[in-house]
Amino acid sequence: MKTNQVPMPGAAEPAGCPSGSGASGPAVARLNHLDEGALGAALLRCCGSSQWVRQVSSRHPFSDEASLRQIADEVWASLESADWLEAFVHHPRIGGKVGGEAGPDMRAWASREQAGMDHAPDDVARRLAQANDVYYDRSGYVFLICATGKSAEEMLTALTRRMNNTPEVELTIAAEQQRQITQLRLGKLLAEQCAAAITEIAE
Repeated sequence: MKTNQVPMPGAAEPAGCPSGSGASGPAVARLNHLDEGALGAALLRCCGSSQWVRQVSSRHPFSDEASLRQIADEVWASLESADWLEAFVHHPRIGGKVGGEAGPDMRAWASREQAGMDHAPDDVARRLAQANDVYYDRSGYVFLICATGKSAEEMLTALTRRMNNTPEVELTIAAEQQRQITQLRLGKLLAEQCAAAITEIAE
């Protein structure tokens, strides 16, 4: 799979947590000091592929945020389709209950990412649910879209359009959506790590 490998913006970061900080940056430094288990658990919140987690973990310590993001993209592009599908399992259906294989932190992130569904008209929500069922029956995995900032209507339009794709094309598109989601979640993870580091220093 070819990716744009353009860093995605993360969540709004706490004061003192600049994006793109170097090796001495509090967020990346804190990640680098996590043990193998803790680092793996942190990365799993960003992407549900166990192979992606193992390979990204194996390349730490990370020199800076840009390096981490680049590694994340490179590993994702190198994986097999089975690894992509494993990551997809950790996502809820758009507008559906956030549960399944995802842990509590991932579920919280997914819920906020789908905030565009909160005020969806009943007709749009119903049509999305129906289209989700058809998509799943055809592909065998949930419809995946980087939902942050998208309205329910925009997601329904994208889902309807993508129904016409061949299985091979659609898998590649879904994988790119997962890459974008992973990049966004890496930003959230780094913001959390930076805030925790600053709290530790203050104490």
